[in-house]
Amino acid sequence: MIHHISIAVNNPLHVAQVLAEVWNGKVAPFPPHPGSYMVLANDHYGTMIELYPSGVELVPGCNDEQVGFTQNNFPSEFTAIHAAISVPTSQTEIERIGNREGWRVLRCNRDDLFDVIEFWVENRLMLELLPPTLAVRYTTFMQPQNLERLLAEMAPVEAAVAV
Repeated sequence: MIHHISIAVNNPLHVAQVLAEVWNGKVAPFPPHPGSYMVLANDHYGTMIELYPSGVELVPGCNDEQVGFTQNNFPSEFTAIHAAISVPTSQTEIERIGNREGWRVLRCNRDDLFDVIEFWVENRLMLELLPPTLAVRYTTFMQPQNLERLLAEMAPVEAAVAV
């Protein structure tokens, strides 16, 4: 269970408001870092997305200090970070919101296993959204017995050898 994830975006408040709309959630400031916001799903899992300004990086603290924040003045426009998120809104509503924002929205089939809606936040960060009609197939596919069958069909992965 992933309870929350943090991502950096160009306009944290606006992105938080849009994601809260898609999620039927709430937006609140993120007190540890000014200018950052949280989107709360208001579910019994405590699901949340933290949104930092672009270029903010999390760094480990020294000794007993908690995580710290630093600013990278030359961040990449893109990132390998993405998340698949179940949302209560329909595909039609997701498309309407994305189109209004000018963000790329595309329904995709992932190897005939399940479908997702690629929702490109600020056209630079991909979230795979799963409205209720798509979430059922995804969660069915991800059940341990189904994953075991898939893994058994795949070629074994050679163990990495340390040099």
